[in-house]
Formats: sequence, structure tokens, C-alpha cells
Amino acid sequence: MINRHKVSTLEQKFPLLSVENGYILSKDADMTAAFKVDMPELFTITGEEYEVMHSTWHKSIKVLPNYCIVHKQDWFITEKYKADLMRDDLSYFGRANELHFNERPFLNHTVYLFITKTNRQRMMQQSNFSTLCRGNIIPKELHEGEETMLFAEAVEQFQHIMNVSGYFTLTRLTETDIVGSKEKPGLLDRYFSLSGEGHASLEDIRLGPDEVRVGDKVLCLYTLSDTDDLPTKVGTDMRYERLSTDRSDCKLSFAAPVGLLLSCDHIYNQYIFIDNSSENLVKFEKQARNMHSLSKYSRSNQINKEWLEEYMNTAHSQGLTSVRAHFNVLAWSEDRETLKQIKNNVGSALAMMECKPRHNTVDAGTLYWAAMPGNAADFPSEESFYTFIDPALCFFTAETNYKDSPSPFGIRLADRLTGKPIHVDISDLPMQTGVITNRNKFILGPSGSGKSFFTNHMIRQYYEQGTHILMIDTGHSYRGLCRMINHKTKGRDGIYLTYDEKNPISFNPFYTEDGEFDIEKRESIKTLIFTLWKKQSEEPEKSEDVALQDAIHRYLRKIHSDTTIEPCFNTFFEFMRDEFAVYLEKEKMRMKEFDLRNFLHVLKPYYKGGIYDFLLNSPKKLDLQTKRFIVFDLDNIRDNGTLLPIVTIIIMDTFISKMRKLKGIRKMILLEEAWKAISREGMAEYLKYLFKTVRKFFGEAVVITQEVDDIINSPIVKESIINNSDCKILLDQRKYMNKFDIIQNILGLTEKERSQILSINQDLDASRKYKEVWIGLGGTQSAVYATEVSMEEDIAFSTEEKEKVMFHKALDKYDGDIEKAISELAKEKRNNEPH
Repeated sequence: MINRHKVSTLEQKFPLLSVENGYILSKDADMTAAFKVDMPELFTITGEEYEVMHSTWHKSIKVLPNYCIVHKQDWFITEKYKADLMRDDLSYFGRANELHFNERPFLNHTVYLFITKTNRQRMMQQSNFSTLCRGNIIPKELHEGEETMLFAEAVEQFQHIMNVSGYFTLTRLTETDIVGSKEKPGLLDRYFSLSGEGHASLEDIRLGPDEVRVGDKVLCLYTLSDTDDLPTKVGTDMRYERLSTDRSDCKLSFAAPVGLLLSCDHIYNQYIFIDNSSENLVKFEKQARNMHSLSKYSRSNQINKEWLEEYMNTAHSQGLTSVRAHFNVLAWSEDRETLKQIKNNVGSALAMMECKPRHNTVDAGTLYWAAMPGNAADFPSEESFYTFIDPALCFFTAETNYKDSPSPFGIRLADRLTGKPIHVDISDLPMQTGVITNRNKFILGPSGSGKSFFTNHMIRQYYEQGTHILMIDTGHSYRGLCRMINHKTKGRDGIYLTYDEKNPISFNPFYTEDGEFDIEKRESIKTLIFTLWKKQSEEPEKSEDVALQDAIHRYLRKIHSDTTIEPCFNTFFEFMRDEFAVYLEKEKMRMKEFDLRNFLHVLKPYYKGGIYDFLLNSPKKLDLQTKRFIVFDLDNIRDNGTLLPIVTIIIMDTFISKMRKLKGIRKMILLEEAWKAISREGMAEYLKYLFKTVRKFFGEAVVITQEVDDIINSPIVKESIINNSDCKILLDQRKYMNKFDIIQNILGLTEKERSQILSINQDLDASRKYKEVWIGLGGTQSAVYATEVSMEEDIAFSTEEKEKVMFHKALDKYDGDIEKAISELAKEKRNNEPH
């Protein structure tokens, strides 16, 4: 039978009175302002930026009056990713990826800040006067008048200083955020159940001398409450060796080991107690004199006296504020065996900070109670130590998880630490906020770095979000994705154009679906004809330009009035040979003004019966402007001086036509290694024009290369592509480690960006299959992400010969049903994986 006289109710001991006017009020007349804090993402901060963040905290704390407590509380709750399978726009690969990441565990980090105004007596009370030890709590009168107003003003100044820094965002918690509602639990509910957002329900709490338990969760508490437990030297940041090289440093905050690097459920509490600094120093003067008088009885008294004098000398000489501080890690588990491992992990994390791990069992219940949001004034003073603001702030965590972009548009990547899916917008939101001025992208990655894999992953998502994509490739890297789209759209989209002897590449520049030819279309036909006729270095005469323009106009008018004529190069050639020849003779145009005989002779190879009669007489009724996914593979004609320039003009004409006509529709042109061949054939001006103007038409140009020498030696890349690509994407650069200084200089990378790039793939998780990619936006925002996809997408985009052979066999087995073939291959692979 339970002895109910020994059981207290939470209502009896609860120290908080109410939430009024945005403040948590305690029954002992303490006022607390509560905030949620947003901080920068992990692995994106340099040592200099940590210094600035540290300075911002210091400035903010200095505005607070005496007898205030700054309580920063970091929550790290293990959660599992929940797949969203009910979306209407979910594609085959989108669904496969959602299932791949479903139930993926990750550490969700939330930061709260509580600023409490109390009084001198409360600040110095010990654990035996905690509200837990009192029979009942009698509400006291709250602060009134000027003192309350001064505190409110100081809190507003504190919030303003933090927010204008650009590193932090403090958001005031509302009453609902704190106490909850019928639909959603509040912060207090969560604290008394140690649960994540939306999962809280009150539990029985045991605060005994032998163990502290909340529901089924058994707690362990490690404290830093004595100077003997602290390292001899602290700093704002530390070098993270696992992602650093001999040429770069990866920086984390000094307290990062007990933050996101500690992968278990825990709360990290950080306290700074602002007493009356002058009174503290006077008290230390008296203690130093006492120690001196007792020094002959014990050497330790003499040493303590010297420490006190050094502390006071530092305070007076540098004008520092004397404060108290305390830090603790509260971790828990429902399984006692797991808790043993957690204790080891917490101890190791503190040891990484060169602190002495101290498992606190004496005051664990009191410290858990004092860490209640708004109850920092109940903290036992004997658990704190004297220091200054600067060294105390070094124990504050300064980074958080990767964050999802609020933009509806973007691509799905993953957190490099935990593998949680992250929604990243590298186009629209950065443009809207002024981070970048164009959407163009430059991608650099050596062979085997996952360059084509990342690009397939990116453009697949762009296509699924409505983008018109035109790709120029030289290695069949995107044939699989194009085939998937062609199969899905039943041949209406996913157009793959390449050259081989049996099926040569062919076009019809005189065909449009609507039969309309605007000025730009006519100009592109004229440019194409001149390219066929004239040498690359030969400029057409003005009379030739006018005559050809007139000929095109007359031909287009003829096919419009006579629908029996098949629009193609053959009928255009015949029109020039027959009707236009008569017109020229009638107009008495001389040969030097327009040499028709030379024109027909040079263009005869493209007329029926000629060696290139296939090129401009495609029988397919194909208007590329309406197709959303087009791949031109130039692998077999990259060195063909006749075909390549013509094909290039048709490609550029197709995209420029899309660019100008498809208003309000996103479009992308992507050039793999083909850009080198194109720029050799006199198309440099096209590339320059494209990269400078595509942004005005809701478009983006993307260039991909793998050779460092390309960006070193090519003026096209340096002057046009790089300078007009605000988004730079780099993959594993370890092969170019010795050349990276040159790359850094050409790309204009900062030291921060250099360190991030050289950390790529340095510390991969062996239990996951992924590669890392660095994305930099406008020189101001950058991060390393993981490109991790489902087994289905991995099979579809794999460039390994063995994988491709298996894929083609499966295609034959399932009669060309690509999705069925991929699904069965993935199922077979999963069954063969070791469990």
C-alpha cells in the first residue's frame, strides 16, 4: 500500500505563478523573459565569426541589471524523420526517397533563452532553501514600478543587440508557447515529460537521492560547478580534427562536444548569474586578507589568497564584471543499459573540452527543478563558481542543425552529420534576399567525385517542379533520366538527340507546331544558313544579309499559303534554286551582291542526296520549344568541324527561343564537358550572351567541368562563366589539393569556403551510401551537404558498367517498363544486403 503522505503533488510544489504580459512570474516574485533562439548552422562558421558571436553575447549581457540570471537551455531530442507520402506531386523517385529516409533518426536541436530578474537574497540561496524543500510556497509581491520598467527595457535592448548581429534571431515566446493549449503542449509540458514538440504528456516525477526519474526516463546529470573541474584555458572555438586537413581548419564552438556532437537525448543548461560585481570584489578583498592571516597554518590558504588577488587584479585592470556561472548536461534513457553508455558518452564529451566529468547525484533533483523554464532563481548558489563574462560565454553552444529553406522551390539534400533530409533552395530565395544576382551555376568535380550523380539528382527535381531543361552532354551521363521521363510521358517528353551512323542526329529548323515564325525565329534561321554558307572568319556583306532575309521571308510566306509544301531545308533549297533565282534575275541583282550559284554549291551537301542531307530534313514533327526535357549528346561529333557548329546553333536557338517565349516559366540550360567543344567552334559570344542575359528571363545556365586546367586556361570560363555564376558547386577536391590555391584564387573563394570544400568526404558515415557536395551562394552563404538517394535512384543514375548491364537485363525482362525494372532490382539488392 502506497504511503500517500510522502507523495507531493506538482501543484503543491510548482514555483511558477502565471504568464503575464510576456513574462513568466514566479511565486517568489521573479520575472522571466523567455525566447526561442535561432543560431547559425553547423560547420558553416569560422573562428573569426565565433569571436563576433561571442562578442555579441557579451554586449547583450552587459545591458542587464544586477541580480539577473541568463539561462540558455539547449534541447537535443532524438527524433525520426516522417515520410510525407500523401503529397499529390510525389514522383516515383520522390516517393522512393521518402521511403528511404523514413524513420531515419536525427538529433533535433532547439534553443531557449530565459532572462530572469530576481533579488539578492534569492541569488545567494542554497539547495536547502529550494522550493522543493519548503512545505508550501507563499506568493510574494511582484516587482513594481521603476525596477520592472528598467528590466523590461534591458530585455528589449538585449534582444535588439542579438538580432541585429546577423547571427542570432531571438523570438519572444508567447503564453501558448510556454503553457500550451488543448491542441499543442507547451514548453513546461515538454520539460516535465522530457519530450519533443507535439509529444508531451505529464509523467510521474521522482526526485530522490538515489535516482531522478521522469516517467520511465532515468536521468543522469553531469555538472561543471567548480573551477577545479574546468580546463586551464578556454576559447570561443576549437579545431574539429575529423574535418580538418593540414591545409584547412574546420571550426566548432568550444562547447560543441556536449551539443550536436553528443548523439543522445540530453539538455545542456548554461547559466550566468549577474550579481553586484562591486560587492563581489569587496567580499574577495576581505577573503584574501583572511587567507593571508591564515597562510602560516596552511599552504593552501596562501595559494587561495594568490588566486583571489589575481582574480581581483584582472577585474580591476581590465574593467571586467564578476559573475557566477554553472553548466550541466542532463541526459536520460528508459533503458538502464543504454544509460550506462550515455554516461560514458557524456563523460567523454566533457573530456574533449578538457573538463573533468563530475557525475552529480547529490543535487541532481534540485538542478533539474531549477532548470525548469522560468525557475532559474531557484538555482542553488553552491553549485556555481565565480568567473568573468568572457570565459563563461565560451561554454555556450553556438551552432545548430541544418535548416530547411522556407521556399517552396528547391532540391532535397541531406544533413552531413545525421543524414536527415534537408530542403535547400539554391535559386529563388537567394535571389529574393539579394544573396545572389543570378541563378547561374558553375559545377567543378573530378572524375569519380559524384558530379554527374549530383547533377542528375538536381535536374530531376528541377524538372519535377516544372522547369524546362535543355542539356548538352558528351558522355551519355543523362540518358537514364531522359529515358525515364520519355517512358513516363509516353514519348511526349524526354527527347534524347545524339549522332550515330544508323540514327544520325537531325532537325527541321523550318518546322513549328503553330506554323508561326516570329522575328527571332527568322533571325535564327538566317544565322544557321550563314553558318552553313560562310567560313567562321568570314563576315557576310550587308547586301547578302538583306537578300537572304528577303528569301527566308518569301519562302515562309509561300509555305504558309501552300500547305502541300513540306517545310524543310530541301524545299527551301529548291525555292532558292528556282523561284528566288528568277526573282534575283528580275531585280537585276549582281553576283557580287548575292552569289546564288556559290550559295547553292556550298549548301548542296545538306540537300537530298548530299552527304549531310539528314541533318536539316528531319521527318519528325518535333518542335523542341514545347518539350520540357531535351538532351543533346555531342560525343560523336565533338571534333566534326561541319556538324558541330550547326548543331550548336540549333541548340542555342532552341534555348533562346524558350528563354524569350516561355514567359514566367523556369528554364535551365546545362552544358557538361560539351562547353569546351562549343567554345572552340566560335560560339564563345553565344556563351557570353547566355550567361549575362538568361537571368532576365527566369532562367539559369549551368556549366559542369572536371578538369582544373579548364578553368585555369580558358578565358571563356574565367571571364564569362565564373563571373556570371553566383552559385558555385564543388565536389571532392582532394585530387587537386596541390592546385587548390589556384582554384581558390580563380573562383574567388574565401578562407571559410576553402575550409568547407577541403572537408568534403573527410568523415563519411560507413553505414550510409552518399557523397558530399559544397554549395556556395554569392560568396556569403555556403555549406556542405550530403547527396544521398534511395536505392531506386542510385540504380537509375549509376555510371558503373556492372550496374548498367544489370539494369538493361532487367529492362528486357520487364518489356521495357523502367520503373518496374528499377523496383525489382532494388528489391533484389535489399534482399541480398547483410542484416
